[in-house]
Amino acid sequence: MTIAPRHLALLAVLTLIWGLNWPIMKIGVSHFPPLTFRALSMWLGLLPLLLATRLMKAPLAVPRAQWRELSALAFSNMIVWHVVVILAVQVLSSGRAAILAYSMPVFSALWGLALYRERLSRRQLGGVAAAWLGVALLLWHEFAHLAGAPWAALGMLAAAASWGLGTQQMRRTRMTAPTLAIAFWMTVITTLLLTLLAVAFERERWVAPGPPEWGAILYNAVGVFGFAQPAWLVIARSLPPVASTLSVMLIPVLGVVSGALALGETLYWQDGAAMALIAAT
Repeated sequence: MTIAPRHLALLAVLTLIWGLNWPIMKIGVSHFPPLTFRALSMWLGLLPLLLATRLMKAPLAVPRAQWRELSALAFSNMIVWHVVVILAVQVLSSGRAAILAYSMPVFSALWGLALYRERLSRRQLGGVAAAWLGVALLLWHEFAHLAGAPWAALGMLAAAASWGLGTQQMRRTRMTAPTLAIAFWMTVITTLLLTLLAVAFERERWVAPGPPEWGAILYNAVGVFGFAQPAWLVIARSLPPVASTLSVMLIPVLGVVSGALALGETLYWQDGAAMALIAAT
């Protein structure tokens, strides 16, 4: 299967943005409420996303009959992912969070098998087995250490499973709206929900963001929500799920390396083994 040059370019840029974002998120939420951090990033990210739709002359209208499907896509692709990830990355190392998060291709393949009867070759089945072995190593290490955060590790897997399902659904959506419009409204829905959660659970912890937090917020606003998230949805809607999901396997490698360099995170042999096994899928 060949991938168009424009899709390769999008993949290269979003891989860099998402890979480097793991330690950046860690910095952003170390001394700042995580749900508030995410909500602020998404509110600001709506501006470049809206600008992109205007520059590309993409209509934002979504027929009323398609809002139910839009909400379902927002739930599986964004809501579960963004809520769980930003809470879990507070207590996990950024590199380990990235490795667990990008077990997503395995879940996508399993969803395809279970829901859409997509056949898996022996090689793909071997990749699934290798990825699960890597995940098992990380979970074992988290449960074996009292300082670990097994609930966060399991949460990351749940977020990866939800995103894997969303990728399959995005590929098969019957929505007639342009992908940028879908991305914009999914971001609006998720932003409103995150804002409500931040008000409900973090209002007493609100403080003014310092320079590190503002840097992380702006990086997420412009890089992640203004570019990478809609770029990924374009790729997920254009390519078969296996091609699109397997194409992002360099992201956890970048996350681990950048976390070790920027934050001095300790890498255990389980991290290296899990990264190699998951990348082998």
